[in-house]
Amino acid sequence: MTLQELKVLASKGEGLTLEFKKKAAFPEKIVRELIALANTVGGYLLIGVDDDGTVSGQRFIEEEVFVMERAIKEFIFPSLPYELDQIKLNEKKGVALFKIPKSDERPHFLWEKNKKKSFVRVKDRTVQASKEVWEILKKSKKSEDVVFTYGQKEEALMKLLAEHGKITLKEYAKHAKLPYFLASRTLIRLTLANVLEIHPQESEDYFTLKDQEV
Repeated sequence: MTLQELKVLASKGEGLTLEFKKKAAFPEKIVRELIALANTVGGYLLIGVDDDGTVSGQRFIEEEVFVMERAIKEFIFPSLPYELDQIKLNEKKGVALFKIPKSDERPHFLWEKNKKKSFVRVKDRTVQASKEVWEILKKSKKSEDVVFTYGQKEEALMKLLAEHGKITLKEYAKHAKLPYFLASRTLIRLTLANVLEIHPQESEDYFTLKDQEV
C-alpha cells in the first residue's frame, strides 16, 4: 500500500472494518480488535494513526510490529490469519497495517481468567460476544440449511416481534414462559435460518426480523 492510499483509507475514520491505534501499548487488549474484525467481516488495524485519522506515524515501527505479532501468536486462538504491510512516512517514522480477513476459523477467542472470550465488531466498537453470538459464529460456518418447525415457541416470538419490533433473550423467555436455554436455542436456530438477525450489544443483545431496522 502506498502512503497516499494509506491516507485515503485513514480519512474514512474508524468503523466496522477499520481500527486505529497510535502505538501498540497493551497489545493484550489490542488483540481484541483483531479478533472482532476476523469474527465479523474482516478489516484493517492501523498502528501509527491517531483516533481522528491523522497519519502521524510511530518511531521504530518495527518494534511495534514485533510486539503485535508476538501478541497475536500468544493470545489468539485458533491461529489468526493476517497480512502485514509497513509504510514509511520518513526515515524515522512509519505505519503498520494489519489486514484481517473474515476468518473461516471463527470464532477466534482469547483466554482470560480461564475463560474463553470472543469479540465482534459493531459499527466502530468492539464488543464481547454473548453465548448466542458465539454459537451463531460457530454454526454459521456450515453450509447446510437450518431446518426448524414452526410451533408455539416460534409463534409467540413472532407475535412479540410484531408488537415490539425487537426483543432480547430475557424478554422472550419471560413473555413466552420458556426456560432460558430453550429460548436461547430457538433464537439461535431462527438466526441461522435467516429469519432473525442478532444485534450484539455491550449490555444485552437484541433480535429483529431479518433485514428489519429498529
